[in-house]
Amino acid sequence: MTSPVGLPRLLSGFDAEGGTMTLRDHERVHGPLPTLAEGELTEVVAASGLRGRGGADFPAARKLRAVAGARRASAVVVNGSETEPASRKDRTLLARAPHLVLDGAQLAAEEVRVGAVIVKLCENEGAVIDAVQRAIGERAGGRVEFTMSVGPSGYVTGEESAVMNHLNAGVSKPTLTPPRPFERGYGGRPTLIHNPETLAQMALVARHGEDWYRELGTREDPGSALVTISGAVTHAGVYELAFGTPMADLVAAAGGASEPLQALLVGGYFGTWLPAAEAMELRLAREDLQSVGCSLGAGVVIALGSSSCGLHESARVIGYLADQSAGQCGPCVHGLAAVADGFAALAEGVAPGGSAERLLRWCAEIRGRGACHHPNGAVRFVESSLRAFGQTIDEHRRGRCAARPAGLPLAVAHTAGAEPTVGAGARRDRIWR
Repeated sequence: MTSPVGLPRLLSGFDAEGGTMTLRDHERVHGPLPTLAEGELTEVVAASGLRGRGGADFPAARKLRAVAGARRASAVVVNGSETEPASRKDRTLLARAPHLVLDGAQLAAEEVRVGAVIVKLCENEGAVIDAVQRAIGERAGGRVEFTMSVGPSGYVTGEESAVMNHLNAGVSKPTLTPPRPFERGYGGRPTLIHNPETLAQMALVARHGEDWYRELGTREDPGSALVTISGAVTHAGVYELAFGTPMADLVAAAGGASEPLQALLVGGYFGTWLPAAEAMELRLAREDLQSVGCSLGAGVVIALGSSSCGLHESARVIGYLADQSAGQCGPCVHGLAAVADGFAALAEGVAPGGSAERLLRWCAEIRGRGACHHPNGAVRFVESSLRAFGQTIDEHRRGRCAARPAGLPLAVAHTAGAEPTVGAGARRDRIWR
């Protein structure tokens, strides 16, 4: 089969009606699943430079190599728990192109010599559950056994140790690490866990090779990525873009800004607010983003329009993150609640003088003291919000903020009626009628 040129890659074959690709549709677009020699998948993935798309940005080949070299690995787990409220990329893949994800999982299972793949999903994603169930049924009797596990959808339940805890004990709470799942995971044995986009990328790399993968992107950041773009843009949705794409072109791919922009939130709710002018000078590349202290995270960019109040919107997100604590440690339960209350007082203009400085001190005390990474991500967002919108605190104290709510999403509620869009570069197709 001739290797496809340019974009789309992951989103190739999506139809305008928003249906799920059957196995026949999938093989017509991508060709049959290749049969690889032992070690071949790890080699090609390593050469491609593919990194995980779940937020940690970890080289995908390292996990493969670690689990393949372990004794008695247990399973490959597809972590479809996309619990970041502003992200829709993984559920888009699972609902529209489940076989591409399952291909990657099957190839990974064969590479690490296990016969089981478990797809972990959230219980409130009915369309995704149905699509994956049908896809698993179409692959019955194949080289690998696929099963599905459905669990709760809280923010911390998507963390990989929480997924393992759910599979092992039925409790969707994160655990202390190390050990990592590739050291001791499902059934207490080494387990490979990846998010859907990483596995879908892996399936394409296995088909077309590392040179094809590197035709897009930069030397340090090869390939493409799925990015959920929302907020003050004309066509919010999921877009596939090459690494190295200017952030200005990323916004243009979503139809452009719907009003003048004051900031971009990059990386989701554990991410970083950047002033719009500064953000537009960057590329979608690790080097550029790290230079200003942020990362793409789970592939989320939210545009904040000039008519909205960043301080109010940040207060809503911080309150949400505090409510999403797993309830396992004091710094998270009590510390984040205190920070959320203090930030809300800033936004409402009723906080006493010195409150911003006090919040920063509390954040420093909370960081690194949680049983999981949730408090670290939350305080990073708080610090970013104070840097980006701290100049408006006096305006709020004087009651001069009359901005309208932007309505940043605070719940994982993506239904068939939401009508997001999906596109590649400047190409857009509406999905989920």
